[in-house]
Amino acid sequence: MSTKAKVLLGIAIWLGGTVALVALVGGSGENASFAPIEEFRLEPWIPIQLGPFDLSINKAVLYLVIATVLTVMTMTYIARRMVDKPNRVQAAVEAIFTLSRDQITGDNMSRDMSVRWFPFIATLFLFILFSNLIGYLPLPLNTHEPVSVFGLEIPSLAIYAATANLSIPLALTLVVWIAYQVEGVRAKGLVPYVKGWIPKGSPPALVPMIAFIEVLSQIMRIVSLSVRLFANILAGHMLILFMGGGLAVLLGLAALGWLTAPIAIVFFLFEVVIVAGLQAFIFATLTSIYLGEAVAEGH
Repeated sequence: MSTKAKVLLGIAIWLGGTVALVALVGGSGENASFAPIEEFRLEPWIPIQLGPFDLSINKAVLYLVIATVLTVMTMTYIARRMVDKPNRVQAAVEAIFTLSRDQITGDNMSRDMSVRWFPFIATLFLFILFSNLIGYLPLPLNTHEPVSVFGLEIPSLAIYAATANLSIPLALTLVVWIAYQVEGVRAKGLVPYVKGWIPKGSPPALVPMIAFIEVLSQIMRIVSLSVRLFANILAGHMLILFMGGGLAVLLGLAALGWLTAPIAIVFFLFEVVIVAGLQAFIFATLTSIYLGEAVAEGH
């Protein structure tokens, strides 16, 4: 059987099964309580309250710990386990290393500066990448809707990404923002660095307005860098929840899961391969660009 025939046969089986299930099940059984956003609700496992600060241990903390462990293990592997004849794992790690060193860091700042800042940017890239990727692995962390197994209440499977919580991208962004401001002051001095925000030759009457716009742009970098990562990961998870069967529950069509499953797989692969990696790449690249701009002449 040719490849074309196999593809057509697969589509025919899929559509035929969908029609049969819809005919058998129908459109009853609406579930008005379906709420995909519940996947992102954080219930404290170990409540810790220090005055106005809530430091409770929840699944977001667990995902951060997992991402941190994976990042440390990868960086340790890079530092200690390299051999002349790389295996597949080392080849993948070397690809990440080269991407971080040459394209993310090396293309956006001087050689001496890239050597100094490469460990920070590479660690940031890996941490965000792992945080995004593990967010697509279903883990038994949904304590709100446990399942009974031999009389034991076990949390059900759920997906969650720490970077889909605005506090995490915001914290990372603040670290980056403070880092490049400090680097600019260290390289130029406080007064020359601030003066560099105003283009040379600007009319004196426009200096206050230009200064206001520049200060506003510096603040907006915090918003844009954090919200970009947060919104993309959150939107991706919501799409997967809907296309993976949530839409079937929402519409009351139990058979719709059969119809949406292939589409959900496509969205899943798109999210893992493109969005998760791309957002980590963009965040790290913008970090490198901001650091390079902070010490560049004329800034």
